[in-house]
Amino acid sequence: MISSLRGPVLDVRSGTVVVDVGGVGFAVEVTGTQALASARGSEVFFHTMLVVREDSLTLFGFATRDELDVFSILLGVSGVGPRSALGVLSVLSPDEIVAAVIAEDDKPFRSVSGIGPKTAKLITVSLAGKLDSLAAEAVAGATGRVTVSTGSASVQAALVGLGWSERDAEAAVAQITTPADRLLSDQELLRTALALLGSGGVVR
Repeated sequence: MISSLRGPVLDVRSGTVVVDVGGVGFAVEVTGTQALASARGSEVFFHTMLVVREDSLTLFGFATRDELDVFSILLGVSGVGPRSALGVLSVLSPDEIVAAVIAEDDKPFRSVSGIGPKTAKLITVSLAGKLDSLAAEAVAGATGRVTVSTGSASVQAALVGLGWSERDAEAAVAQITTPADRLLSDQELLRTALALLGSGGVVR
């Protein structure tokens, strides 16, 4: 199994980056953003997954481990193939995908070419509970740790990190941190805040 590649870029064309590894050129399918960032002659490093089909062997590469993990999880969704999964990651970051799934909001996925309303809804349902570790990392990344019962500040910082404004994040956290809510973990508070923000129910 090829789990990663490092080497100079030989060529870039139509979402494919050719990487020279020990004199062998590996064609790696990447997101549009990654293709634009990969200039000929520059050195790249990709976390990779080899997808085997009856008539093909295709190597998909990602700049971060989170992207690879989300790609792998997306492949488990009925109707989502590797190119559709790559399309999702070309439009949405892992943090944005986590936020959409936690908020049960399929709209971001409908903005991806080739993803229809039915598949978008299926993605949000199928990924529920499968991205919890990434959600926890979003909170931990904001403060360096995850705590229980005292996480209002870290949850607010995580919401800002996921793309919400400081004002919206502060309002959402203020609404959900009742005495009962303080018994929730940071991850549960984050899920509740995202659902509130996604529904437009935040009172500012």
